[in-house]
Amino acid sequence: MAASGFKINKQGIRKMMQEIQREMDKHPVTAKVEADTAGVSFGGGNVFNGPVIYGDLNGAQLAWGNSTVNQTQNQERQQIAPGFEAIAQAVVDALRELPTMGVSEEDIEDAAVVGEEILNEVVQAEPSRGKVRRAVAALKGYFAPIATGAVTAGAVVGSEETARAVIERLTAAL
Repeated sequence: MAASGFKINKQGIRKMMQEIQREMDKHPVTAKVEADTAGVSFGGGNVFNGPVIYGDLNGAQLAWGNSTVNQTQNQERQQIAPGFEAIAQAVVDALRELPTMGVSEEDIEDAAVVGEEILNEVVQAEPSRGKVRRAVAALKGYFAPIATGAVTAGAVVGSEETARAVIERLTAAL
């Protein structure tokens, strides 16, 4: 209660604000905006007159400045070779867990490359068990320091147990 003896009706204020918003929604406000770029530096003299894309674009389709676009993509779905289903799932799950453990972006990227090697191999007609085994060993190497507690800086609580579980699952899937 305020010092002057009256009580603020919060429900009434909320209702009034909703009614005002409904009225404002009936009459949207538009404004023309022009930017004065005089004296603005775009860094290094580069002026980009279109989309700037960083990173991997595998399978991406882009359309820009078109009035109409018709794009299709026919990607053959690859089947995992019989007997390699468990390792493929374990790799996918491992790569999904790694970023949650507080490891560096560099390690996440390196582990993703190893994981991609494994996944590319298991969809071959005759996957090489040796290649898969070596790549899985490399992938487990990204989890080992976390599982043993050797990495504590940046590690998330519970990461040790999760890393141990990931290593066990990768081992069992081979």
